[in-house]
Amino acid sequence: MKDQHSPAIAASFLKSAGDARGLPYPDSVCTVGSYMNSPIVAPQLSGQVVGSGNDCFVVAEWSDGGAPAGPPRLIAPLHLHRHDDEAWYVLDGTLRVQVGTDEIEAGPGSAVFVPRGTPHTYWNPDARPVRYLLVMIANIYRLIQEIHAAKDRTPSALQKIFEKYDSDLIGVSRSG
Repeated sequence: MKDQHSPAIAASFLKSAGDARGLPYPDSVCTVGSYMNSPIVAPQLSGQVVGSGNDCFVVAEWSDGGAPAGPPRLIAPLHLHRHDDEAWYVLDGTLRVQVGTDEIEAGPGSAVFVPRGTPHTYWNPDARPVRYLLVMIANIYRLIQEIHAAKDRTPSALQKIFEKYDSDLIGVSRSG
């Protein structure tokens, strides 16, 4: 029996569904390559990324080595994405995610979803390493890449970067 979920149908659905703002994805963003027409075997992510800043979504495997006991060492500052959702899937270790006013501790095999517009941050609460997948829209991936490349990481400079990607740092005044 032929698979009814062809790459063309998938691309058509993604394009018509649009992004979180209801805008259609341009043809260049949601094309499904010919590799989708046949089975593929992917290597372990091992710190790599599936997708790119030009794709509809990105899955990145990241890790944090842990820290001694004390106040949380945030992996990302408290922030929100006005129009994009974000999710984590823990592979090894423990990840703590603040979602709004709630704190969720996620162990191996657990997932945490943060809906758009919700303030959030996350950290490794252990001295042991954590390894996790971050599932995001390409817009968030581009934001993260620009933050990592930034030479100026003052709160006001970071807020300008967040604003460029329709996001906000919490507790930092928006630039005007």
